[in-house]
Amino acid sequence: MARRLRLVILTLACLAGASTPALADITAFWGVSPTPDARSARGFAAGINLVVFGFEFEYANTAEDPLAGAPSLTTGMINGLVQTPTSTQFYLTAGGGFFRERLLGEGETLFGTNIGGGVKFPVIGPLRLRLDYRVFNLRGSPLYAHPQRFYAGANLSF
Repeated sequence: MARRLRLVILTLACLAGASTPALADITAFWGVSPTPDARSARGFAAGINLVVFGFEFEYANTAEDPLAGAPSLTTGMINGLVQTPTSTQFYLTAGGGFFRERLLGEGETLFGTNIGGGVKFPVIGPLRLRLDYRVFNLRGSPLYAHPQRFYAGANLSF
């Protein structure tokens, strides 16, 4: 019994000594959605990043352009990230959540998924520049089932 207890204590000590703290970051972004016509997109993201894996919640809103027949699109997505453990971080992301597409008061609200990637460049201290590209897959009967978005944002790591 004493031998097992020592083994458990030694294992827990090794695991605790090898652990690294989780890092978090927040991003405020502005970008463009070219589907079907170029419109402004803005939003924010907050995430928890381990060394290579991370999770993020993202909320974004793309403006409506009735003259071009381009609906507004609001998304709230929870994503998983796989990223490089370097100061300049390249990442791939995929996830799902809700979307709401509206044009002239008519709309669709359902579930959607997204996939994309990007890079976070260090600027100064914990401030980074984030560039991101996403492709969405919207369920149901939206006007545009596969909108895209590109954005640049200020990312603060803590």
